[in-house]
Amino acid sequence: MSAAVDFAQLLDLYPALEGLPDALKETLLQYPSEMSLPAGAPVFAEHQSCQGFPLLLSGSIKVVKLAANGRELVLYRVLPGGSCIITSSCLLGHSAYNARGIAETPLQLLILPLEVFSQLMLEHAPFRDFVFHLFADRIAELMQLVEEVAFARLDQRLAKLILARKDLTLNVTHQQLADELGSVREIVSRL
Repeated sequence: MSAAVDFAQLLDLYPALEGLPDALKETLLQYPSEMSLPAGAPVFAEHQSCQGFPLLLSGSIKVVKLAANGRELVLYRVLPGGSCIITSSCLLGHSAYNARGIAETPLQLLILPLEVFSQLMLEHAPFRDFVFHLFADRIAELMQLVEEVAFARLDQRLAKLILARKDLTLNVTHQQLADELGSVREIVSRL
């Protein structure tokens, strides 16, 4: 781990790493690979094997599912202090990604190798609780997304998105709004 990222900064974002036994802390500090990505860069791709568990230090990752017809649906975002449940699922299930992750903003993250992730899951209950708590939160979010896509009118979902995303400016395109809503540009333009 470089001097730019110290353990205190990591603990501020990921308090589940507090109280690690010295041997486990040493393993954690010895093996992560630090990564910086520009906005728009792929973080992971569908059908790609998972290389490790991300600890996001700065930036935002957008996790999307791409349909055969080219439409995409934003499943969730990963912010510093959180992590990606699809990655956790891939690591725990020894499977490939079933969605893709894109850097929405410039990213700085640490990647814990599978061996370190597995050791933390087995030997450090707070980290294990952190991972499973994320699963619970994301499943609730995804159930809400399914409910909105299946039962809410698109005009209501668009209004909710605009109100919730104060960062939306005049620079956002109708296509970006459609991608966010799992719709098509023409319908968003009409609304």
